[in-house]
Amino acid sequence: MRKVALFSTFGGLLFGYDTGVINGALPFMQRDLGLTPLTEGLVTSTLLFGAAFGAITAGRLSDRFGRRRTIMALALIFAVATIGCSIAPGTELLVVARTVLGLAVGGASVIVPVYLAEMSPAAQRGRIVTQNELMIVTGQFLAFTFNALIGNAFPDASHVWRWMLVIATLPAVVLWFGMLVLPESPRWLASAGRFGEVLDVLRKTRDSANVADEFDEVRQAAREDYQSKLGTWRDLTVPWIRRIFVVGLGMAVINQISGVNAIMYYGTSILSRSGFGDQGALLANVVNGVTSVVAVVVGMALMTRVARKSMLIFGLVGTASSLLAIGLISLLIPEGTIRGYLVLLFMVTFLASMQSCIGTVTWLTMSEIFPLHVRGIGMGICVFVLWMINFLIGFFFPQMVSWIGVSMTFFIFVAIQLVAIVWVKRVVPETRGKSLEDLEHYFKSMAGAKAETAQGRTV
Repeated sequence: MRKVALFSTFGGLLFGYDTGVINGALPFMQRDLGLTPLTEGLVTSTLLFGAAFGAITAGRLSDRFGRRRTIMALALIFAVATIGCSIAPGTELLVVARTVLGLAVGGASVIVPVYLAEMSPAAQRGRIVTQNELMIVTGQFLAFTFNALIGNAFPDASHVWRWMLVIATLPAVVLWFGMLVLPESPRWLASAGRFGEVLDVLRKTRDSANVADEFDEVRQAAREDYQSKLGTWRDLTVPWIRRIFVVGLGMAVINQISGVNAIMYYGTSILSRSGFGDQGALLANVVNGVTSVVAVVVGMALMTRVARKSMLIFGLVGTASSLLAIGLISLLIPEGTIRGYLVLLFMVTFLASMQSCIGTVTWLTMSEIFPLHVRGIGMGICVFVLWMINFLIGFFFPQMVSWIGVSMTFFIFVAIQLVAIVWVKRVVPETRGKSLEDLEHYFKSMAGAKAETAQGRTV
């Protein structure tokens, strides 16, 4: 399981690096390629647009061909597309290469958490799956760090953004070779009827005392879902699955309306305009990367001790309060050193709340709530929605700031998060301490109870 958690989460590292590197590379791209505000938005957001389609496609591919082989294919796309981005001679080819890279980013965002959830024992699932979130923010931290080192070492060299981007080929190679030594998911093997291989994988990844019980659980769940084989769109209309689907979609939306990716993609620009200047903003942004890593470690520790629903609500309160503070500071305090450090302070509290609570809980919940036969397609659609919202935020955020200012833009995020807190309290279930099969039976029983209630009212 240590090998599983180490090598497969290099997909998360690539996810984090490729989404975070644009933060510091944009100023140099503007100088080298002559980007306009429109092309700046395109270069930033087309990766996210590709990620949306990568997410929804990879889910079905992994259902058909297996989680392991799909991750290996994504590693190849990461490597080839990264090289394409770093050698692109102009904006047009850069946009195309970033879109292809987005396919790999979106695919990894779906398949790696599912693979980890299906490989993990119930008692360790929260800790192991959230290691992927740790690797995502580690990737962002590395991107911010390399941006700062390269940008400050060669401040007048406009082409240095190419070196910032090409570094991502190294973890892509590690991911591909690492997956060679890892087994296929036992739950996917069970869905394909390969029970001998299921038992073999469980023996390698579990204590001997737990193998028999978990094998029986996996086999029983696979038998119940055997008639469905691969999930279809129609399966998502079944009442009890539809309720899960609504929860998954809501979690995807919550992950993005926090405003985290406005900070991740444009944090350097915001800090620069607040009073740090371009070179100082690159260095200050490293603090955001460190905060994200520490916050995810804290979130992983809390995951087994605190109810996940409570963590999610606490995180939303923290992000809303932080964005409200940044909006007020930007509105009331003139640009300068004091404003710059205050904005950085509340960026830190924002990321601490986001990464320790919202990020860890939303990705874990989406990976574990869907039943086996629709897990790939269900999470694929939810993450497609997540990435499309991410794309819209990445594309429109700089334009909204130019239209209504950074303060009003953040106030809109705050209002949406207040609505999200109410929705979480009313709709989201608690998943801590339950096996994947327990969750499936829970949702089925909830749907049955509602159906009986409705029938009683009709009578």
